[in-house]
Amino acid sequence: MKTACTSQIAFLKPRVLMGFALYATALVLVFAAISSVVAGDNTAMELSESPAHAPGMWKVTGDLGTARYLHKATLLPNGQVLAVGGLGSNNPFEVFASAELYESETGMWTETGNMSTKRWLHTATLLLNGQVLVAGGDMSPGYLASAELYDPATGMWTATGSMSTTRERHTATLLPNGKVLVAGGVSPTLSSAELYDPATGVWTATGSMTMARARHTATLLPNGLVLVAAGSSDITGGNLTSAELYDPETGVWTQTGSLATARSSATATLLPNGLVLVAAGDSAQGVLKSAELYNPATGMWTATGDLITPRTEHTAALLPNGQVLVVGGFGGRSAEQYDPATGSWTATNNLKPARSHQTETLLPNGQVLVSERDSTYGVTARSQLYKLAPENLDIQ
Repeated sequence: MKTACTSQIAFLKPRVLMGFALYATALVLVFAAISSVVAGDNTAMELSESPAHAPGMWKVTGDLGTARYLHKATLLPNGQVLAVGGLGSNNPFEVFASAELYESETGMWTETGNMSTKRWLHTATLLLNGQVLVAGGDMSPGYLASAELYDPATGMWTATGSMSTTRERHTATLLPNGKVLVAGGVSPTLSSAELYDPATGVWTATGSMTMARARHTATLLPNGLVLVAAGSSDITGGNLTSAELYDPETGVWTQTGSLATARSSATATLLPNGLVLVAAGDSAQGVLKSAELYNPATGMWTATGDLITPRTEHTAALLPNGQVLVVGGFGGRSAEQYDPATGSWTATNNLKPARSHQTETLLPNGQVLVSERDSTYGVTARSQLYKLAPENLDIQ
């Protein structure tokens, strides 16, 4: 058999031999490229595996100094990110007053001044003067009415006026006039709203919503009105479909079109086309994957593509290309991207580990910072960055 085989190879035509040579050369090049990536590209080792045609990639960045969740993260005018408050890992009710800053150029977190009051389920709002207003929340035990201001120039917190009502799971919206609208929340479920004036440090009552709600969304529209949508109410005993509009000029709320699906703990994102995307959340039937679009011109909601994965307590950020990145939440270890042009969702590569109750912040460099909690009920200090693939960077 050996002689026959040798004899057959000896009589192969030259062009066949050339084909074998080219095939062998190609294999050498492929293995050389693989060896180069494994041996020399540290960035590749940081990135998670990605499905084919993934719109972007995740990589690990610096750890938080303190493992926390249900905290707030705010992008400051200097490009740093302020993470403040939240719950810790040693005890379910370990509440933090501490804060830290993320520097995107170094990928590191550093400590900054502590709040005077520990809190979670609070709001954090960047004011026009560059300071950050933190209001309300829960100090376990007890809901809070107090508020504090963070000054990035000094790294210090100072007390400011307290709200008239204790509240948590409320919303806070910066208005074009520089005031902050706080609406709803739990204490029990509230319909009341208040305005904070940075010039005086004082809160004043404004019109109450038509429906008491918490775990709702609030979105400043291009026309200056504030859209509040969905949420939950212990008065009605369930999740809500209703939505309403606040007019800063009159201080009055008016009802607008209702969503098709009752939901709470959803996300709401203002799209470049002026529509508002509300995605996923809780319902009486379980965790949702449906999404709806609100049109301010008509006051109506229309269905758009379903998410790939049902989720609640997730986060969302508008990307530089006009798409929306939804991350984590109860429902799975995943992130996905919504394209308003097609109304469809595309999976990104998975976060590691899974996420819920994290924060999601768009950085000036176009990357998205997620500071996180493991959704298997562990708390981590790990942070990750999401970066769009080069072919998806076109701004719409």
